[in-house]
Amino acid sequence: MPPRTAVFFHAHPDDEALLTAGTMAKLAAEGHRVVLVVATAGERGLAEMEPGEQLGETRLKELYTSAALLGCARVECLGYGDSGLRPEGGVADERPDNAFIDADTEEAAKKLAAILQEEKAGLLTIYDPAGGYGHPDHVQVHRVGRRAAQIAGTPVVLEATVNRDPLLWLLKVAGRFYRFPPEFDPRTFESAYAPGEVITHRVNVRRYARQKRAAMAAHASQASGGDSDRTLAVMLKVPGPIYRFVFGTEWYVRRDVPPGTRLTHPFQRWPK
Repeated sequence: MPPRTAVFFHAHPDDEALLTAGTMAKLAAEGHRVVLVVATAGERGLAEMEPGEQLGETRLKELYTSAALLGCARVECLGYGDSGLRPEGGVADERPDNAFIDADTEEAAKKLAAILQEEKAGLLTIYDPAGGYGHPDHVQVHRVGRRAAQIAGTPVVLEATVNRDPLLWLLKVAGRFYRFPPEFDPRTFESAYAPGEVITHRVNVRRYARQKRAAMAAHASQASGGDSDRTLAVMLKVPGPIYRFVFGTEWYVRRDVPPGTRLTHPFQRWPK
């Protein structure tokens, strides 16, 4: 396969480590050019330090460390403000003037499209229309990314997601041995991400599990803060063999091929 360029578009630093790190490391190892773009610096995330400029700077530094571990050739931040999230979910009432969720979709898409055109990207990853678990900035990534691909003429758009079916099973099993925090309701995942029947790409990244785990660990600010164990901190406690099994596959949905198509590589061609 000749070298190509893949652009991974995420909302905040650490999103790349959680959803697409294995795929990024895989493509880089195969000789493809991997570009990471984030919409915001994630300055309103939970952390030991107060939200704001200092946290944003810290998270961008962590992003560059993660990107280097994954073999990225370029990292860009579009410079929008982190929109934040209500504790119960949904758009935060108080947010910065330049919050990504309030950005003009066309204007933001042109910024991303300029990178896609400059890189002659053959692939762009975004999120599904619901933004995975519903974060407003993730929903905006979908809107902006879709439009940017249209403007730039990027031929392949993959929606990074999680296979909901085994996730619900794992949460059910975990609930027998672990008491979830009061604010965590496993039932919310019944409508999050994507069911297996619509997933088109199942990418085996077990070979790159060490790099994926290192990328997660690079985002140290997001493994602390709040009143309970953070998601990232819990993931990093998973033993190596189990980690490779649980996080060894990354899932995507490509909307221009039949639902349930079983492809195993982001650049794998679909005969139309």
